[in-house]
Amino acid sequence: MRISELSRRSGVPITTIKHYLREGLLPPGRPTSATQAEYGEPHVRRLRLIRALIGVRGLSVSTTREVLSAVSEHEADTHQVLGLVLGARPATDTDTDTDSSGGNATDADALLAEMGWEVSEGAPAKAVVAETLETLRSLGMDYDWHSLIPYAALAERTAALDLDQLDAGADPLEQAERAVLLTVLLEPALLALRRLAQEDESAKRYGE
Repeated sequence: MRISELSRRSGVPITTIKHYLREGLLPPGRPTSATQAEYGEPHVRRLRLIRALIGVRGLSVSTTREVLSAVSEHEADTHQVLGLVLGARPATDTDTDTDSSGGNATDADALLAEMGWEVSEGAPAKAVVAETLETLRSLGMDYDWHSLIPYAALAERTAALDLDQLDAGADPLEQAERAVLLTVLLEPALLALRRLAQEDESAKRYGE
């Protein structure tokens, strides 16, 4: 297909496609003349993933390039691909050498061990859990990793629902794009549902 068709199929403007080509995010098409090239379905799938990573996840072009490079290296491994595009796994090994959660990592590790979860050593979310617990304690809250177990159980069920919505037979890049869209775009709705449920629960407990 020509670049105009690629633009129509992917929903990405031609000028943006040319920018991605220059930046190395999108591999070049098959040259048909000095100024023309043919593109295929892999280009469509990769463009849609790029659009999801930049437009939905909000990654920079340089970070997207790193993620796509890692995805290309592990494209046959769906677990790795999903971890990379969702930010659960760092795109480069250098991130795993430092513990961004400092001395509070024990809390996160203890929670993960209790839940029996298998996650990468450098998972950024571990630092978020550890830092949140430390902040709560610094504000005088009697709150430790044990308090998060019921929430972790709910998160486990949510994760199962998330992955149930992926087509097991789909192309890995298509799965990756859908995972990004479902995860990032649903998060505000999930938070809103929590607020609505809290209001309903408060009405049941304390309302007249």
